[in-house]
Amino acid sequence: MTNTYILLIIALILLVTKAFSITMKSIHMPQVIGALIAGVLLGPAVLKLVEPNETISTIAEFGVIFLLFSAGMETDFRQLKGMLKPSLLISIFGIIAALGGGFALALVFSKMLGLSVFQCFFIGVVFASMSTSIMVEALSEMGKLKTKTGTALLGASVFDDILVIIVLAVTMGIGSNGLSFLSLGIILLKIIAFFVFAIGAGILVNKIFNWAYARKGERRRFTVFAIAYCFLMAYLAELFGLADITGAYIAGVAFCSTRCVEYLETKTHWLSYMFFTPIFLANIGIHTSFDGMTGNLIIFTLLLVIISILSKLIGCGLGAKLCNFTNRESLQVGFGMIPRGEVSFIVASKGMALGYLSSIMYPSIIVVVLITVLITPLLLNAAYPKSAET
Repeated sequence: MTNTYILLIIALILLVTKAFSITMKSIHMPQVIGALIAGVLLGPAVLKLVEPNETISTIAEFGVIFLLFSAGMETDFRQLKGMLKPSLLISIFGIIAALGGGFALALVFSKMLGLSVFQCFFIGVVFASMSTSIMVEALSEMGKLKTKTGTALLGASVFDDILVIIVLAVTMGIGSNGLSFLSLGIILLKIIAFFVFAIGAGILVNKIFNWAYARKGERRRFTVFAIAYCFLMAYLAELFGLADITGAYIAGVAFCSTRCVEYLETKTHWLSYMFFTPIFLANIGIHTSFDGMTGNLIIFTLLLVIISILSKLIGCGLGAKLCNFTNRESLQVGFGMIPRGEVSFIVASKGMALGYLSSIMYPSIIVVVLITVLITPLLLNAAYPKSAET
């Protein structure tokens, strides 16, 4: 694919996503839905105008990083500290419910689809995580990211990333008969080391930016340094075995209490909104394909969609309820944890590379991701009445 053709693809994606987003807004629907639908229409599933390609996927990854960086800057740090326990419980209950539900359903279909017990369990692991980026985009659009439930969801998404990485490491160890306390200990130490470093670096960066702002009052260069720090933390998170979005979010939190945070939010928001986020959302749709969806696999996929939705809704909602959230708040939390996305694809790709997951399951994974991503903004929009305080 030539660079010239990529330019045409980008222009097409930006125009079509914006057109569909405006249409969604005009009928009082979340704009994120429009961008996702635009991607499905442009991709192999419908019009076949845009094929999945590495360049667009790379730009889309930048979009995810910007989304989480902005979410970190919008976080109320005091509220986040108070939400650590609820966030952890929400994450744990959601992972247990989703992993267990996926595993149980796969076991029922194991003979029909030719799956081993271990492969069934790995399917549960694939759907244990949630998509932070979709939840963040939906709540940001509604202006609910700084609410009590919004903060709890952000915290839970970070814990989801950590816990699923640990579960994946243990599962892969079992699959290769190489699990040991030493290897698991190394993984945990790497995660702890990253967070110790991230906290120390965040405190230092926060102080430096406040000092520089008070001394010079010059803001134009701050955005460049802030974005550089965001990508550095995203890189280090990957290096320590976590997802890059975790590093991006933590980088954003480092700036949330600085004097220049509003200026940084504005600059990064527009950069993301005008270019990176539309491509990220469209890319999900572009990767949608229904090839190979026949017979028992179609039935299995439809049931897997239902299980994926209900498991997070019930598990995460229960975790919130145990932490004294109201019924409405628990529902909001449950809805916010429904979408699956980038982490599910990462887990699935690792599983297929090692032979733990059959390639025939990939269309099912795509369908579950697409449907859960599409319905989440709608459910959240319904759960946060515009006239109510949350």
